Amino acid sequence: MKQHIELSGETVLVTGSPGFVGANLVLRLLKEMTSGTVISMDNMNDYYDPKLKEYRLSLIENAAETSPVKHVFIKGSIADKVLVDNVFAEYQPSVVVNLAAQAGVRYSIDHPDVYIESNLIGFFNILEGCRRYPVKHLVYASSSSVYGGNKKVPFSVEDKVDTPVSLYAATKKSNELLAHSYSKLYNVPSTGLRFFTVYGPAGRPDMFYFSATQKLAAGKTIQIFNYGNCQRDFTYVDDVVEGVFRVMQGAPEKATGEDGLSIPPYAVYNIGGGTPENLLDYIQTLQEELVSAGVLPQSYDFEAHRELVGMQPGDVPVTYADSKALEEDYGFRPQIGIREGLRQFAQWYKEYYM
Repeated sequence: MKQHIELSGETVLVTGSPGFVGANLVLRLLKEMTSGTVISMDNMNDYYDPKLKEYRLSLIENAAETSPVKHVFIKGSIADKVLVDNVFAEYQPSVVVNLAAQAGVRYSIDHPDVYIESNLIGFFNILEGCRRYPVKHLVYASSSSVYGGNKKVPFSVEDKVDTPVSLYAATKKSNELLAHSYSKLYNVPSTGLRFFTVYGPAGRPDMFYFSATQKLAAGKTIQIFNYGNCQRDFTYVDDVVEGVFRVMQGAPEKATGEDGLSIPPYAVYNIGGGTPENLLDYIQTLQEELVSAGVLPQSYDFEAHRELVGMQPGDVPVTYADSKALEEDYGFRPQIGIREGLRQFAQWYKEYYM
């Protein structure tokens, strides 16, 4: 059972805004809520071009000017315990969406320390804030990477996820375990969301579709890993935001077990398209949309600018979401196809960079 939360009038904390998903979520909240406060928090680090985060923040600030909702941006890291404590003490948010994290599978191989700092210490600080200043609902980003080398497809939240193949995946699984313990011990309603390869306009430049576009536009060669024998469940950002927005409004219900102790108000869901795409087909669609948008010329020689290479450490050959539980509990299943999604990205890229 879910406890309904009417977001209007509430104070909502979104960490990781103006990150990719965070910025789009805040824009949705500023549009949908009729009153209340939205707090954005991000350290604006340089993992990728900070100008992109500044661009997203400008979109938020422009939207806030005409929104009935008060918006506050706080620059800082969730790994800063004093800062996080002060934010909870001052604003006492009733709904928290933790999207702040060090992202990226490959980056975690060479930079493990930043993952421990943000994804473990930072998430612990958020949990402590939710415990000390009780919230109605904590929603947090997990990742499809927790499924590791799982051979069974589609990936279900009922599957065992004890074999992560990257430190990033291990930190995300740790988030789920920590959230469960806080739900059990302190009755903190929490929902984890396993995102599957989120893409779209103003996304993360380290994601393949974005970095490939930048290389192709510069006349460079793109590498296609595992010789193109990969399948990915790509999820357009608007679908992810729709899922998060709905989940925010339905918290796991608090209940007491036969032993008199609380049953953890805890849940985990997949948010993925449910239609894995072959990587080569995805690239073909991307190329067609880049030509259509005018990012690349009609005569572009794609074969001369791509190289098939082996698998990278930390990667998996297939991701495939079973989003049945999300549909059953919240009436939503991602539905925007890659053609429409990549068209939106290509048009934005043309406008932003050219």
